[in-house]
Amino acid sequence: MQAITAQDRDTGATGLTLTDLPYPHAAENDVVVRVHAAGFTRGELDWPGSWSDRAGRDRTPTVPGHEVSGVVAELGYGTTGLTVGQRVFGPTDWTRNGTLAEYVAVEARNLAPLPADIDHTVAAALPISGLTAWQGLFDHARITTGQSIVVHGAAGSVGSIAVQLAREAGAHVIGTGRASDRDTVLALGAHAFLDLDTEQWQQAGEVDVVFDVIGGDILDRSAALVRAGGTLVTIAAPPKVRPKDGQALFFVVEPDRARLADLAQRVRDGRLSVRIGEVRPLAEAAAAFAPQRRIAGRTIIRVVEE
Repeated sequence: MQAITAQDRDTGATGLTLTDLPYPHAAENDVVVRVHAAGFTRGELDWPGSWSDRAGRDRTPTVPGHEVSGVVAELGYGTTGLTVGQRVFGPTDWTRNGTLAEYVAVEARNLAPLPADIDHTVAAALPISGLTAWQGLFDHARITTGQSIVVHGAAGSVGSIAVQLAREAGAHVIGTGRASDRDTVLALGAHAFLDLDTEQWQQAGEVDVVFDVIGGDILDRSAALVRAGGTLVTIAAPPKVRPKDGQALFFVVEPDRARLADLAQRVRDGRLSVRIGEVRPLAEAAAAFAPQRRIAGRTIIRVVEE
């Protein structure tokens, strides 16, 4: 099969190439998915798991990408709940070869059935962003109707979904981002927008929840926005500054088949949308990793033309 591979940490994204690799092995409770569309995170080549397996052993060359939408091609020994030929989508393991390939081996529990009326490019943009937004809002921050929330990076892949979910849950949503993101964030359902390039975002006042996807100084200064008993939740890094009378949480997204199915139903109902900026073929996936590129929405790699 063909796949995008990274050769070593030193070259990073500049060393990505389209190469031939062996067809993946389906271990116990795995499925092999014929990849139709794949998502990736530009910073994933900096993650330790991108270069080693669960035991810490080197596994270069490595295949990046950890979101897949496709069709089950093979079942591993003992795999139940899915069938060959079934449309599926979901996140893949951080410490195994990823989805920028024609085939990928995935733990079956990571995947959910994909309804026939959702395109693979849409489904490939949903797993990590959708699960991260849901888990941050409801599993960790436990946001409820009537509460207020600041969503940093509200036009991004996670932030845009968090805005929509929080608004639907009955929260008062304040989105932040660059000035050019204002119209997009308000159209997603935010009640207000604050520009991160100015000091205006600190005028939000005290809120029940801050959901941060940016980190750094933004994360540090966000602790002051959390009212007593509130929550600062982030996926960027463990917080250095904690709210005075609240809690600060850092988390890494976890697979959840049932929640993926719920998110897919929301897409079908028109209650949730994902922002896709561009769709590229597998041969152009290496160029899509360029760190200086800023696309309004996710870049999805289309491996199979429908």
